Amino acid sequence: MLAIFSPVQLSLSSRFSLRASRLGFSLLAGLALAAGQAAAGDGVECAPGSKASPLDLIAACSSIIDNSASSGPDRASALLARADAHAKTSGGLTKAVADLDRAIAIDRRNARAFRLRGDLTREAGGNLDRALADLSTAIGLDPKDAEAYELRGIVYTNQGRYDRAIADYSEAIRLKPDDAQAHSDRGVTYYLSGDHEKAVRDYDEALRLDPVRPRTYTNRGAAYKKLGQMDKALADDSEAIRLDPKVPEYFDNRGLTYAAMGEYDKAIADYDQAIRLQQRAKFYTNRGDSYQFKGEFGSALSDYDTALRLDPKSALAHNNRAVLFKKMGDRTKALADYEAALRLDPTNENAANGRRIMLAEIKKFGAAPRAGLLPGSSEPSFDCATAKHAAEKVICADPQLGGLDREISDTYARLLKTSSRRTAVALREAQRDFIAARNARFGQPDYDLRLALQRRLDTLKAATR
Repeated sequence: MLAIFSPVQLSLSSRFSLRASRLGFSLLAGLALAAGQAAAGDGVECAPGSKASPLDLIAACSSIIDNSASSGPDRASALLARADAHAKTSGGLTKAVADLDRAIAIDRRNARAFRLRGDLTREAGGNLDRALADLSTAIGLDPKDAEAYELRGIVYTNQGRYDRAIADYSEAIRLKPDDAQAHSDRGVTYYLSGDHEKAVRDYDEALRLDPVRPRTYTNRGAAYKKLGQMDKALADDSEAIRLDPKVPEYFDNRGLTYAAMGEYDKAIADYDQAIRLQQRAKFYTNRGDSYQFKGEFGSALSDYDTALRLDPKSALAHNNRAVLFKKMGDRTKALADYEAALRLDPTNENAANGRRIMLAEIKKFGAAPRAGLLPGSSEPSFDCATAKHAAEKVICADPQLGGLDREISDTYARLLKTSSRRTAVALREAQRDFIAARNARFGQPDYDLRLALQRRLDTLKAATR
């Protein structure tokens, strides 16, 4: 059974990378260095709310931290400010956590320091239990800190402890009812726990409080899909793209919506854009699924192959390629992919059922590929009996490559019929150049024949839209 499409891209919008300014200087509100305590050089102050660049702020704070005459409270405040600056630099999270360790050693009752260290520990890929302990300490020191509850809710969500996460988000919202982010994050957790109606209600409230939240729109769209409200899902996906057209996941999510509606060409167009923005295994897997549903097996196989090249541990890509091999009549390859999917994900029921069916078919009919099951022709567009170039001989020997070549030829022919005379001339020249380059470059270390065929097909298909 085809495990239809990769999961939608859900996001806890309060991850540090998306809210640096909020977890940054605003986190330090209420902290102040001693009057007149300023950094050396250019008059940059090591203080909350500074508009200096992170590197200038780090230098300014370091002059206080490294000054033996600085008092303990001043040094602790400077460490907090420098930690914030480090967190805004590439690869600086580890340094930020180290600064917070020092600040906490000076003042173990500083709730904000524990809160920030807990969140940065999680963001840096650290131990979630340690992050949880820090955030719980922050809450114990300051039970009215709404943001600490919200951040602890994120950790609980990441641990799959959804009831506790929802309780923390609810407390954060009680303390700060106008926090759109807390509503959005609780919505994600409701979605993950399977309560999609409550998820939608939280997303509604988040968007009422702050209408310019593309991630919340795409997350609400995912919930609408689960509820079967596809028109609303599509509207939300499109709004997320309008607000931020540079995020590939938004196009991927809308592609999933179109695919669920059976509009595979529109889905493929969105996956194309997601891939243009960023090559990711899940985007290729999803596009491969739509090609498979359309019966364009050569394109589907090429996408699954690319997905597994990008992520060899994708159980979903192995499972769905197995389904494709089964349709193409290649039981041996189908069985191998089902088994690979199960090794990567032993709980994958689709792969387990597929493997059982393949074993039964091989036992009954043998492992030899079945003929005539591939819709359309997998024969190349040229006569293999007269093939001279090495690339042509390889295409003739591989049904998958042959299918891609046939699709290229068919798409090219359709384009010629509908093109103007001038466009047709340019199209013929481009096709001749492609074939010449294919034959000349085949066999070179950096040349991937399957990828070259797929790219040519994608170019021709894009011209038909």
